[in-house]
Amino acid sequence: MSTAIRGATIVDGTGAPGYRADALIEGGRITELGSTATATHTIEADGLVLAPGFIDMHAHSDLAVVADPEHLAKTTQGVTTEVVGQDGLSYAPIDDTTLPILREQLAGWNGVPDEIPWRTVGGYLDVVDRGAAVNVVYLVPQGSVRMMVVGTEDRPATPDEVRRMAALVGEGLDEGAAGMSSGLTYVPGMFADTDELVALCRVVAEHGGFYAPHQRSYGKGAIEAYAEMVEVARRSGVALHLTHATMNFSVNRGRAGELLALVDAALGDGLDVTLDTYPYLPGSTTLAAVLPSWSATGGPAATLARLEDPGALARIRENLEVTGSDGCHGVVAEWDTLQISGVRNPELSALVGATIAAVAAESGREAFEVFVDVLRRDRLGTTILQHVGHEPNVREIMRHPKHLAGSDGLLVGGRPHPRAWGTFPRYLGHYVREERVLGLEECVARMTGRPAARLGLADRGVLRVGAVADLVLFDPSTVAAGATFEDPRRPAVGIPYVFVDGQRVIDDGRRTSARPGRSLR
Repeated sequence: MSTAIRGATIVDGTGAPGYRADALIEGGRITELGSTATATHTIEADGLVLAPGFIDMHAHSDLAVVADPEHLAKTTQGVTTEVVGQDGLSYAPIDDTTLPILREQLAGWNGVPDEIPWRTVGGYLDVVDRGAAVNVVYLVPQGSVRMMVVGTEDRPATPDEVRRMAALVGEGLDEGAAGMSSGLTYVPGMFADTDELVALCRVVAEHGGFYAPHQRSYGKGAIEAYAEMVEVARRSGVALHLTHATMNFSVNRGRAGELLALVDAALGDGLDVTLDTYPYLPGSTTLAAVLPSWSATGGPAATLARLEDPGALARIRENLEVTGSDGCHGVVAEWDTLQISGVRNPELSALVGATIAAVAAESGREAFEVFVDVLRRDRLGTTILQHVGHEPNVREIMRHPKHLAGSDGLLVGGRPHPRAWGTFPRYLGHYVREERVLGLEECVARMTGRPAARLGLADRGVLRVGAVADLVLFDPSTVAAGATFEDPRRPAVGIPYVFVDGQRVIDDGRRTSARPGRSLR
């Protein structure tokens, strides 16, 4: 079966100026650009832009891609490839000891899966290969690896443990992972020191992969945390991708230039560095992530026990309200910035949309008391929006030539962050058409060709003859995020057609039954 797309403006993913042409798709590939021959199906695309499918460099769809055949959050906004295994925690590799811990720890990220039939990276990717809405690239999660070898304790790894972790990372890369991620504000990945990270990243470098760290702070100490990641890249030789590279909290207002100067200096020294951001101000994580790291040592059960211990609670409160919690990026918790976006316990559903401060005021309790009560009753499964971003920082980082796009979108919860459904159309609608922070061709390149280059996908991300037909057709005059903070699961506006491997997953605005997505190993 063949499809002719006639009269579109071709924006090819390289950053080159758009041009008007027809395109022919046959056998899952682009076979002609110019004046196309007769095809089985024809799409009249006058007024639409034809671009490569969007690549989400930071996704949390690890379970959704194998459990949700429609996967509307990503298909409706033109995403054709997602990079999962992020922030150092995911479900491969796992074993029978770590699986129950990760099920609980990741409930706020992915929900609670009924079962996990795989144990290895290759096993997970094999399940993806049975059919998914979009393609998947996987990163070996360093925190999950550390949990398997060291456990959840706050201590240095022994030389033998480092060797065992390195072997697990190498196995995951051999089985098809593109690199390694870290979550250095999450237990247990955060307990790794710089030398340990360097040792693991040397393995990643030997395999030609890249390192995608969520570093130790995006608040107080953010620049120092970014500098540590550059040091890891310098010492290990690994390519570095700074994930959700933001400068948040009041301590970093107007400091984006310091991050970019660090990146430019690293590039000047010959390091391979890229970064991604999402086009929104609030962040998104779990409420439990705000806790100081010492209180999360030992896993979810140990954390819940500490929330019942008066002595431990007093220490937690001191960290959160006086000295600053490392889980809260070194700053004192600002209760009016922590907005509940999802709960695991349905008895708490009325709290969704409210900040911790607002719940406290309405109930006549102290904010810390509310915080602890919600964590206890929801068994740490609560997700939050964290309103700590600054627009000038977002725009300055977005303009950097090494900037790429990623959603960091959590798909679960009553009112998840709208970036899960709206990141890519928001870039095109708000920051390109309305605000003109980026030009159209440049923005498309940051969502397609340049991410594909980072991932080593030679036949995707650029619209040319012979390339895989991962494609999106959008209307540049209307494309916009439908998702809002009040209604975060609304599909994008102005994206009528999306192709994965030459098959329509969105056809005239409607989701088809196609599941052509596969693992890209």
